[in-house]
Amino acid sequence: MWLILALGRLPFPLLWALGSVFGRLGYWLAGSRRLVARRNLELCLPEITPAERERLLRAHFGWLGVAAFCQGVGWSASRARLARLTHLRHRERVDACIAEGRPVIILLPHFVGLELGGQTFSGLVHSGICMYQRIRNSVVEHHVKRTRGRFGGLSVERQDDLRGLVREIKRGTPFLYLPDQDGGRRGIFVPFCGIPASTVPMLGRFAAMTNAVVIPTFPRFLPWGRGLELTFDPPLDDFPSGDPERDTARMNQVIESRLREMPEQYLWVHRRFKTRPPGEASIYPPKRKKRKHG
Repeated sequence: MWLILALGRLPFPLLWALGSVFGRLGYWLAGSRRLVARRNLELCLPEITPAERERLLRAHFGWLGVAAFCQGVGWSASRARLARLTHLRHRERVDACIAEGRPVIILLPHFVGLELGGQTFSGLVHSGICMYQRIRNSVVEHHVKRTRGRFGGLSVERQDDLRGLVREIKRGTPFLYLPDQDGGRRGIFVPFCGIPASTVPMLGRFAAMTNAVVIPTFPRFLPWGRGLELTFDPPLDDFPSGDPERDTARMNQVIESRLREMPEQYLWVHRRFKTRPPGEASIYPPKRKKRKHG
């Protein structure tokens, strides 16, 4: 933890350079994750050639390294430093909703700049509330919750009573929602890049329960260590529709549109299609079993 914080004090271009080098080294070391990412690219971007896919895969691991080395920036940077490093595009879309007293849901997909983007939102735009999955290591859990709340942000564990979350959204606290991971058996199957993907159908429900505006928001690391760009897209119109399947499919379409613009920075190492419809076989290579030592 101290190493991460120490790295966060280095100049951003140096972090970019170190992260790029170590991330590309990780391409060779993270065998199972490399296989998962390659399979995801085969499924989601079938139109590109195998050579292009490998170049994209190496670039992706480079950006994963950048995100890892910049973790400490999000944990420790002051508002002044965040303002120097971050370029906010179309912030007025969020500000207008907050000024009108409208509840806001920030749809924040899993791009590699997610952690720094979330901290930037809480530090420079508005303190928000987010859901998270409890971390097994209690020391890391405590530190992550503390650093994410240093600008007034709130964290709600996924298994907690969500009524408090709904009340907070209605009060005007923006909700940073990260929905694009495998939904397991509690999800519904809707297309993601043309592949049936188990997806949690909660975005439309949260919007309906709170009368919230949904603003898709996308973080992107800029090349050569020039910082992070946080772009606020126009609010989703005619949303929610009242049809959970239609709303969830639309959410995936919004994420897809940005994914194709910056594919190297989407989180391909996640087993997005882990849960399959009944009767369908797994699309990923089986995990290697760890050897048990006597």
